[in-house]
Amino acid sequence: MQTGRGTQVDTLAVGQLFLDVVFGGLGGGPRPGEEKWTADFGWGPGGIANMAIVSARLGASTAISAVVGDDPLSALCMDHLKYEGIDVSGLRTVAGWSLPVTASLGFDGDRALVTGGTPAPLDLAEILDADVRPRVAIVHVDHTTHDVVRPLVDHGAKVFADLGWDGSGAWDTTVLDGLDGCYAFVPNHAEAMAFTRTDTPERALEALAERVPLSVVTLGARGVLALDSATGERVRIEPVAVDAVDVTGAGDVFVGALAVASLTDWTLRERVDFAALAAAITVSRPGGAAAAPTRAGLVRWLDEHPDAADAARFAFVRDADLSGIASHAPPTSPEQGEEPA
Repeated sequence: MQTGRGTQVDTLAVGQLFLDVVFGGLGGGPRPGEEKWTADFGWGPGGIANMAIVSARLGASTAISAVVGDDPLSALCMDHLKYEGIDVSGLRTVAGWSLPVTASLGFDGDRALVTGGTPAPLDLAEILDADVRPRVAIVHVDHTTHDVVRPLVDHGAKVFADLGWDGSGAWDTTVLDGLDGCYAFVPNHAEAMAFTRTDTPERALEALAERVPLSVVTLGARGVLALDSATGERVRIEPVAVDAVDVTGAGDVFVGALAVASLTDWTLRERVDFAALAAAITVSRPGGAAAAPTRAGLVRWLDEHPDAADAARFAFVRDADLSGIASHAPPTSPEQGEEPA
């Protein structure tokens, strides 16, 4: 599926693309001079691609707008995105620039990241494919976000804002100005408290609700908080009981699944539960976001793990015709570690 002028898709992902290499199951970080081996390994397009991949796997027609280089790793990622059924006509090639590579080392229940390369040389507004009309969009927040959000909103899209870790430690609150016009913002609790200058996730949620209609704060192994400021509906959901093998990309999978869930008529609790389930399945196996489930994989996992997921809680997932989420469902690709759905 290639886009043309005025093409409609379910999901458009706009932001920085990486190649991710993920090493899970480590007992600890390697010391200088030491080499560690692990069988828990995965690779694939990362960054904004994580959201695009989970969207496509869950049945939504999906396009991506990002920068690639003319290097072999860029070509590798483009091929992989095509394999996932994602429209890549919105990728912008910059000669002489190479795709950044992020190595994720998983140990002690978390992951440490090292990225090599330089950020994309084009702003978000320069890479946005203006011909695409998405129902939902997922956008990385930076100083140019407002130039992207307004055109998307004007075309009827619900915009989900994503934000990366601030390595400088400044947590400049003006970054949040980029949320103007966005439908939802989904930071983790540390990011939410840092940007809102609050001391609890609950207070951070309240502060963010003043900026976006749907504020969501993820709490890792403690669940998720969500607040719909338009209706006043507030939920706190418990985590899905899994043994976390690799938490790399869990937040990205959650955002992508939540965006897809917004295409349904599910309740707020059901939408957040759906996203939490997709993220939990992902962290229960190695490979980071490359291990995100397909539509059929969600139900299959529920069948295979009756003790991990309350049947009543996820009955709506079993009963739903998930193919109805998509206006043009892409081909289903195999998940890492399981047969094609």
